[in-house]
Amino acid sequence: MITRRKMISGMAAGVGAAFGASLSSTNILAAAAAQRGTPRRVVFFLQNQGFHPDTCVASGLDESCSLDGVTLPEPISGLEPVKDKINIITGLHGRHTSPSHSAYFGALGGYRGGIGIPPGGATIDHVISGLLPQTILPHLRVGMDALSNMKSRPTLATLSAAGPGKPLFMHSNPNDLYRMLFGGIATGDVRRKFEAKSKVLDRIESLANRAGEPLPPSERDRYGSYTDGFRDVNGLRERLADVSEHLTKFVPEYDSRFTNPEFETDWHDAILDVSIAALKAGLTNVLTVGSGRGEIFGAWKGLGITEAGHGLGHMEQPDNPIWIKIRQYNCQMLVKLIQELESVPEGNGTMMDNTLIVYTSNNADKQHTSGEHWPFILLGNCGGSIQTGRFTKLNGERPINDLYTTLLHAIGAPRDRFNMDRNLASMYKSKVGPIEELLA
Repeated sequence: MITRRKMISGMAAGVGAAFGASLSSTNILAAAAAQRGTPRRVVFFLQNQGFHPDTCVASGLDESCSLDGVTLPEPISGLEPVKDKINIITGLHGRHTSPSHSAYFGALGGYRGGIGIPPGGATIDHVISGLLPQTILPHLRVGMDALSNMKSRPTLATLSAAGPGKPLFMHSNPNDLYRMLFGGIATGDVRRKFEAKSKVLDRIESLANRAGEPLPPSERDRYGSYTDGFRDVNGLRERLADVSEHLTKFVPEYDSRFTNPEFETDWHDAILDVSIAALKAGLTNVLTVGSGRGEIFGAWKGLGITEAGHGLGHMEQPDNPIWIKIRQYNCQMLVKLIQELESVPEGNGTMMDNTLIVYTSNNADKQHTSGEHWPFILLGNCGGSIQTGRFTKLNGERPINDLYTTLLHAIGAPRDRFNMDRNLASMYKSKVGPIEELLA
């Protein structure tokens, strides 16, 4: 049985997991392939600035029902072709997360968040990455933002965490991400930059290890987390080299969107393509996408939207043409994810048959929110575990933590609750176990 070493924060470019030396990349891929037919991957897609219920619930729907015959509202109309694969959920709350401008780590952690507040525990995406079949890179995290922000801060930690005080970084520069995952099989300038960076990181790891030797034991442990970051990056490169022939089947085209983007959406699309390639290649089993990177910024000039940043959150979302464009762009990405995974056979079906996509916001329903209303859309049935083709209206009492508990049940790793002790659970009416209405 394959076991997981302790997951650490990716201090050197955000790589999350390290594996024992005896575990080869070939064995990891073989082990994952042997478990076909079981839920194998989960994608989390979070749009910043909130997700208002009126933008995802058809007018007149006030109770749970089938989506058959229901016309989806304009902002999510792009999901019509996959309507039988979705479950629109309202009636959850995140009041205890204090989301306001953003719940940051609290959005996926189900605990109090906010700017400058460190993670209070592991987030659901990271927990799931440790429970699904092992992969070379169990948890891949990417973030989309204004072009200037993605260039100046190519890695950022705001949404995912490995534990209390252990943030996990996301990648925002598609060139860096491409080189990290596919640089070893690339040619030309991409390959040269990959090899040059590899030599630098090898040298840094060596120097860092020697620099820590004279430290006292207490400081040496703390310093070790720093050197582990470089070791993980270098170890990932070696594991990817072991499966280079396999990767050639999935490597995305490296075009002008990467090297000469006109708008930030060029980079958004490029990041998504690399992420999809990583999923299809079996490199990762959990992908977290942060559109707006969990903060209050972001820009979509490629959609013809001149407004950007914090001001977008102060606009009403229902019937707002700007937010309709952003939400429709999200839906295009979600449909592309589904179609790409449906194109890859797996077991008696396709990769999508064993995938669940979770779409929501890191900011509940809007900016400056109390977290009273927190909609979600689930896409895919997670190996037959989740009901689809449904609108599910809950009573407004259950916290988002109960949905995360439901996801754990869906992947076959049930828990009574997620990140809620008994006192907090009783205060916010969290029930033991999953939300039964969502399970198939």
